[in-house]
Amino acid sequence: MRQARVLTEPELKRLLAVVAQRKHAARDRFALILSHLAGLRVGEIAGLILRDVFETNGGVREQLRVRASIAKGGHERVVFMSERLRREIIRYREAIPDFTGRELDAPLLLTQKRTAFSPNTLCQLMGQLYRDAGLDGASSHSGRRWFITQLAHSGVSPKVIMTLAGHRNMTTTQRYIDVRDDMMRAAVELL
Repeated sequence: MRQARVLTEPELKRLLAVVAQRKHAARDRFALILSHLAGLRVGEIAGLILRDVFETNGGVREQLRVRASIAKGGHERVVFMSERLRREIIRYREAIPDFTGRELDAPLLLTQKRTAFSPNTLCQLMGQLYRDAGLDGASSHSGRRWFITQLAHSGVSPKVIMTLAGHRNMTTTQRYIDVRDDMMRAAVELL
């Protein structure tokens, strides 16, 4: 099985520009951002509720909680959020018209019918977003691979990456890391 394509920075910008033209731009952008900046699996994104991201007063939590019930393997984990991700969460909260009236157990992302996404439906939506941006080979797993690859090429410890990804085995994490010619060229220039 072929691995999902890892986007370059210009491709990610192009994807977000295409998404900005869509009817549900805020929701669609946020789904992609959670994949890219938090490294979440599509099933985890679909299963998030407001309480996982927001405090009772509407403030953004310091850490995103992936409950065992939505995590692969049934192992709860904490996702530390970058400042960039926190800004994106605030941006999304401000785009939700009825945010203050929603219960904290409500889904974080809603379909057009105002119901929770199933992992399959969200996977299909993400695939469509990538196709609309002309990014062949990209899928709902592309963001997660981008997240892990970016951390690896930034010099983050493999053990830290493994923990952030929610993997139990280092070899699983290593399979996610993408290597391109420009990365290899930059690596040898360090010598």
